[in-house]
Amino acid sequence: MEATTVAKTGTEGKTWGGGDEKPLKASYGKLMMWFFISSDALTFSGFLAAYGFTRFKFINEWPIADEVFNHFPFLHGVDAPMYYVALMTFILIFSSVTMVLAVDAGHQMQKNKVVTYMALTILGGIIFIGSQAWEWSNFISGEYGAVETRSGKIIQFADSEGNRVALEEFSSASIKDRTQHEAKNGIWYNSEASYNPLSIEDVKNGFAANPDLRVRTMEITDEGEKEVLNREESLLKLNTSGIGVIQGANLSQNEYGAPLFGGFFFFITGFHGFHVLSGVIILIIIFFNVLVGTYEKRGSYEMVEKVGLYWHFVDLVWVFVFTFFYLV
Repeated sequence: MEATTVAKTGTEGKTWGGGDEKPLKASYGKLMMWFFISSDALTFSGFLAAYGFTRFKFINEWPIADEVFNHFPFLHGVDAPMYYVALMTFILIFSSVTMVLAVDAGHQMQKNKVVTYMALTILGGIIFIGSQAWEWSNFISGEYGAVETRSGKIIQFADSEGNRVALEEFSSASIKDRTQHEAKNGIWYNSEASYNPLSIEDVKNGFAANPDLRVRTMEITDEGEKEVLNREESLLKLNTSGIGVIQGANLSQNEYGAPLFGGFFFFITGFHGFHVLSGVIILIIIFFNVLVGTYEKRGSYEMVEKVGLYWHFVDLVWVFVFTFFYLV
């Protein structure tokens, strides 16, 4: 009785799919994945280099990461600097470990283990994406609020001991005659949900009525803290320079400091988040192929190894993003 052989498809089992040469003893598909990773690494390097140069230029007014990323789910009002970001990083790195175990199980042709470890990897990626969306939401909505000055910089507020104070704690919106601007009345408009009822005059009046309040500038002192002016300097700074109220952060305004920080944060973390989302989608496709036995029939789980290379790259990039934005 003749033994039957299973035909392989794609580039599995081949050292090179494009000819007789065998560069690096790698299959055509795996080598192309390395080419893609190399080019993508250069892209991220360019973004992070631009961020580094910009931060160096505006070093004296750059936000302090511990003050920006200090939220933790279900712990409203609790100062937890970097805790949640550290948890996100741990989850993503752990998903890289499960991806390694999935690849190793594939080498041993252990389908059930591949399924288990890939499911854990997908779960880790989904949790990371959800965590990043939650972090974006907090960054956009803001916490304390600030006032924009004529020079385009911002001033924050603190008590006599230097502790941050939110705008709502000392100022309230005055009664104004106002007609709601609806979408039918113009192309560009602010929806009611994003309307900020506080005006610069409301903030000035509330500040004047609370003698314990101080203005906190973006200038960083030798101790690494933001400069806090005395009462007289604070009144002068607010009354002569303040022109508008800022709540939260977007691409043009940022209550935490230099507006460019918000632009870089949204762009670079968003670009990385897109890579994670793409990786999760690809992992899900490969996961279902594993379930139906596609790679078992081919006799090779090289496709799992190739998507694993991409996932490790995404994890490694986050280590650099985490270092640049949160640690340095």
